[in-house]
Amino acid sequence: MKLFKLLPLSLAVAGTLASAAALADNHDTVVMEARLAEVIAQAEERLADIEARAAGEAVNVQGSAIENTQPELPLGVVFSGYARYGAGYQSGDSLYVGTAGGIGGGNKTGRLGNEQNGGEFQFSRSFESDAGAVWDLVFMIDHWADGSWATDGGTNVKKMYAGASNVFESQPDLYIWAGRDFHQRPQTDIDDYFWMTHDGQGAGFYNLDLSALKFDLGFVGQVEDDMVGDNGKYAITSKFHGMNFGGLDLAFYANYGFKSEKLENDANVADSAYQVAAEANFSGQKFVVRYSDNAIDSVYDLKEDQTALLFSFSGGVSLTDNAGIQYLTSYQALEGDAVEDRAQYNVIVRPTYQWNDVHSTWLEGGYNVVDFDDEDATNSSWKVTLSQNIAIGGMTWSRPMLRFYATVGEADNEYISKNADGSYVTSNPDTLTVGAMFEAWW
Repeated sequence: MKLFKLLPLSLAVAGTLASAAALADNHDTVVMEARLAEVIAQAEERLADIEARAAGEAVNVQGSAIENTQPELPLGVVFSGYARYGAGYQSGDSLYVGTAGGIGGGNKTGRLGNEQNGGEFQFSRSFESDAGAVWDLVFMIDHWADGSWATDGGTNVKKMYAGASNVFESQPDLYIWAGRDFHQRPQTDIDDYFWMTHDGQGAGFYNLDLSALKFDLGFVGQVEDDMVGDNGKYAITSKFHGMNFGGLDLAFYANYGFKSEKLENDANVADSAYQVAAEANFSGQKFVVRYSDNAIDSVYDLKEDQTALLFSFSGGVSLTDNAGIQYLTSYQALEGDAVEDRAQYNVIVRPTYQWNDVHSTWLEGGYNVVDFDDEDATNSSWKVTLSQNIAIGGMTWSRPMLRFYATVGEADNEYISKNADGSYVTSNPDTLTVGAMFEAWW
């Protein structure tokens, strides 16, 4: 851990010396001091980011480009993305473990050894104008086999947008964009849950500086996987962030969804929906609370007469220099006249051990329950995955990574639906899977 903390600082020193050599030719002491302060600030920020990732936070390579900006303008076309592909041999009733009647998305019984194949492949180009404005042009395609990610399991255009920063002298960090983009998709990692998601086409801005905090605002329309235009569902999204209190980082979200005349006669689509949420990050731990009306994960849902309330706590701690543990527990309730009232709660624990800078062993256990209010039934699932990993580095977030794993689990679904005589349709699939895969973000 001590060596781990020294790495970013050594990079800062190297960057400082390189900058000093370049600036020495101009004998500009003021510029040198400013550059030194800038490099040190960047090193401290990167150190805090790396420590958070080591505690269990995933690297956000799936967000919009503004969330992945570099301190220096990259040259040429930048290829980045996220992917996981492999094969799993099914020796049980089901290849994956899940609970029927679950609320929202994600792998609530745990994602390790329980993920489908796919990837997101991005190409971007940055430009700088003579006036100092920095422009991005970004294109991404994705390829997913999982129906929760793509309805046709094919290749789709997920991003095609342009954005610019340093457009206004008083707001150098303000980033203005328009086009198609991943939009507002905060995530908890260990259950792979985007507890808000508003991908689509539209426009907006990030990082409007309001002194004590920063403000993001967007207007987006939902699009289908293989379509160019919107489908008549729209969202206005907002986020207040940049509030730091002694290591506690707070963010607040407020979103509003509505439909256009295109869906005016569709009785299955509500007129409006809204979400409010708060997110607190501290010492590698994350607490989330979110309330949705006529929606669950997205105000695009526009589902009449339902509300969803989510509480989630996740993070990780280092036990020794080699051992750590990641965890998540959450509770979500869905209520309303148009839905079956139910509550879902889960817990996932992932102990990890790093043998050296290449090899590690992970053991993930998860348990997920869906409890129906109006039915005398409870659905549940559990799984345990043992994974032996080969990675490019010695931290839990180091990627690329090869995984060789075995998963055992079972779902006990007491209620799927009702037969004509009122009896329950049930299922009890077991899972025994042996597989190999790679995961990478770059």
